[in-house]
Amino acid sequence: MIERYTLPEMGNLWTDSYKLKTWLLVEIAVCEAQAELGYIPKEAVAEIKAKANFDPQRVLEIEAEVRHDVIAFLTNVNEYVGDAGRYIHLGLTSSDVLDTAIALQLVASLNLILEELQKLIQAIRYQAQQHRYTVMVGRSHGIHAEPITFGFKLAGWLAEVLRGRDRLVHLAKTIAVGKISGAVGTYANVDPRIEEIACQKLGLEPDTASTQVISRDRHAEYVQQLALLGSSLERFAVEIRNLQRTDVLEVEEFFSKGQKGSSAMPHKRNPIRSERLTGMARIVRGHATVALENVALWHERDISHSSAERVILPDACILTHFMLKEMTDLVKNLLVYPENMKRNMNVYGGVIFSQKVLLALVEKGASREDAYRIVQGCAHKAWNKEDGNFHDLIVNDGEVTKFLTFQEIETCFDPQQHLKNLDEIYQRLGI
Repeated sequence: MIERYTLPEMGNLWTDSYKLKTWLLVEIAVCEAQAELGYIPKEAVAEIKAKANFDPQRVLEIEAEVRHDVIAFLTNVNEYVGDAGRYIHLGLTSSDVLDTAIALQLVASLNLILEELQKLIQAIRYQAQQHRYTVMVGRSHGIHAEPITFGFKLAGWLAEVLRGRDRLVHLAKTIAVGKISGAVGTYANVDPRIEEIACQKLGLEPDTASTQVISRDRHAEYVQQLALLGSSLERFAVEIRNLQRTDVLEVEEFFSKGQKGSSAMPHKRNPIRSERLTGMARIVRGHATVALENVALWHERDISHSSAERVILPDACILTHFMLKEMTDLVKNLLVYPENMKRNMNVYGGVIFSQKVLLALVEKGASREDAYRIVQGCAHKAWNKEDGNFHDLIVNDGEVTKFLTFQEIETCFDPQQHLKNLDEIYQRLGI
């Protein structure tokens, strides 16, 4: 039933108006279930459905007096419904409505997040295809390591967001749970069949064993999964930031016409969107900690979780949705500079091919210890000079040429030797 109220923007799902609509959906679903089982007149349900409404401002006015949000809501609804309103909330406790309704909000939010995640998957997949053979240097510890392709780097991003999607799909089942079991969850004043029927009408599953609330491990998992997805987005953002550094400049955020990077320095083109994503990921991770703290409630229920959830649940959903939109646009419009990648790869005359030279020497009979000593010596000589050239040092080293011909050395410096098995990864990802 929630689909009729689903709105195009994530923020709309967390307005007071939408929240109260979900409360009303739950109350009406329970009334319908009670009527089906003969507990209340069907005529009363028809009247409730025809007249039930609320005014968010009026609810706040009543709440200011009664100091209870659900009572204020019910009072306002009954102002519209009249006598039939006595059948609303029959046998329920507030958490039956609150927890079941928030499940509807979380499911609707997750659907929007999954839609945006799919757009990001498509954007990364496209760029991975485009740059399948765009050779660049791979780095470990921030230091040049061996050749890769930019497409290969993006393939790693794709694999990660696909895992994120799978986790969120599973999460949809975990969070799509309602609870209509009354005070402390014993069904003392409400038939368990009412819960089953009402949840079915709402597209939810009944909780297996609720107390007065749905246990908060479900909600903690929800926020944790959003935090994990946010951490993946941050990883991509940090990579873009590093590759955009002036002394690297292998990729760059799109800089639009009229955009300005600094109030003081006109030349600046800063990776502001990637930096923004990094900051927002920190916030969502912080919310995950709060969600974990919410799991340990007193006995069958307290409300220490409630005030925190009013902040962290909408905030985590809205931030994650926005982050996905930002990253998708960033990836789609990313500026890629293959010539700079080639330039950086050949710094110090190809020191990144040292392992290939090492292995070639060992294959031709040199001991590993001697081969390592020879190759490292040439590499460090090249590294310590601004114009050092590892390739030339290797070609002119007598200990090397005792084992390797010029052509064999040249083969070691061919980047394609490092890329010959990358097709296997692309096949695994279906690219």
